[in-house]
Amino acid sequence: MQKQKLGAIAMRSIALTFMLATAWHAMAQDAKAPYPNMAPLDQYLMEDRSSEIALARSAAPETISRDAEVLVLGRHGYETAVKGKNGFVCMVERSWTAPIDDPGFWNPKGRAPICLNAAAARSYLPRTIKKTDLILAGRTKAQMIETIAAAVDSKELPPMEPGAMCYMLSKQGYLSDREGHWHPHLMFFLSQTEPAAWGAGLAGSPIFAFNDTWEHLPIYLVPVRQ
Repeated sequence: MQKQKLGAIAMRSIALTFMLATAWHAMAQDAKAPYPNMAPLDQYLMEDRSSEIALARSAAPETISRDAEVLVLGRHGYETAVKGKNGFVCMVERSWTAPIDDPGFWNPKGRAPICLNAAAARSYLPRTIKKTDLILAGRTKAQMIETIAAAVDSKELPPMEPGAMCYMLSKQGYLSDREGHWHPHLMFFLSQTEPAAWGAGLAGSPIFAFNDTWEHLPIYLVPVRQ
């Protein structure tokens, strides 16, 4: 029993060391990035609520988004602007939902329209909400990483449900300074998988992947034609 306790403590220590190393690496990357710190909050907010609703809905086909719940970003987090009835949730993510080593992590121009299906709304959306709440409460990137990683590890934030996916089809979004709105695409969220299982990122493969190991969350991107 004592050996098991010591083993558990050792594993937690290793996990904490890895997590803090990841956070420090992200902070070092920030120092070199074009957006090294969070900008004033007003720069991340959209003045016109109706414009944010329309931008959020542009993420998915109108047959889906017209009946979806719509969230908008306020000063204290995301708020429900439109009640939905089909299980989908549309919103505009901001730059701090990008991978932690993304040079545009604090880019105030970032606007990522996304429309989540019901499975993703139940399992992926809580992460976006919690990240946003932490950032708006004044937490640093390192503190946000530490809190989210702990919440994932403790199951406060659930693993992805089977079938969790989203639409990102908008032409009006702004994902990065280099890519603009990038390609219209679908994203699939799977916990505890490896990109190699999907052939993601291989030459000629139509599938890309973000492998956010600190969240135990590979995200698969599949570009589509329109």
